[in-house]
Amino acid sequence: MVMAEGTAVLRRNRPGTKAQDFYNWPDESFEEMDSTLAVQQYIQQNIRADCSNIDKILEPPEGQDEGVWKYEHLRQFCLELNGLAVKLQCPAIDYTRHTLDGAACLLNSNKYFPSRVSIKESSVAKLGSVCRRIYRIFSHAYFHHRQIFDEYENETFLCHRFTKFVMKYNLMSKDNLIVPILEEEVQNSVSGESEA
Repeated sequence: MVMAEGTAVLRRNRPGTKAQDFYNWPDESFEEMDSTLAVQQYIQQNIRADCSNIDKILEPPEGQDEGVWKYEHLRQFCLELNGLAVKLQCPAIDYTRHTLDGAACLLNSNKYFPSRVSIKESSVAKLGSVCRRIYRIFSHAYFHHRQIFDEYENETFLCHRFTKFVMKYNLMSKDNLIVPILEEEVQNSVSGESEA
């Protein structure tokens, strides 16, 4: 991308970049993103802009292939769940690592996902199984490490985003969503309406 002044925007964090200066470049519209990783880049850009704006993060650009959109979101959830896994440091860490490794292996499999631009429907069908497996990490953290879960959730809104994602795309049954995220949102929206 070239800016109006004729200077190129380098979208890369150089070695030695301070944390507060990471991703310190202007946002780019999805149409301007010219890469096979554009969907991932777009999702991550929206998360960095405001991780609490879940509806914006989950809203695909016009004309975006739904299978690719689901796939890239699931890859992003796995990336971010590694941050929670590191904080847990409990006996279940082996299960957590095994689950995330298994999800990463499937999502990076050339057999099922040879392209990040188009995905076969038979491969999209595998995403529900991955969702159910990685959701167990959320539920374990919530019920056994509540303080760590709450701190991470307040920073990232990851479980909220994951819950809305699986409900929006029918990747999990509502009965299997045992972390009370949906109840919180219903209560918050009802209390917000009563205040108005």
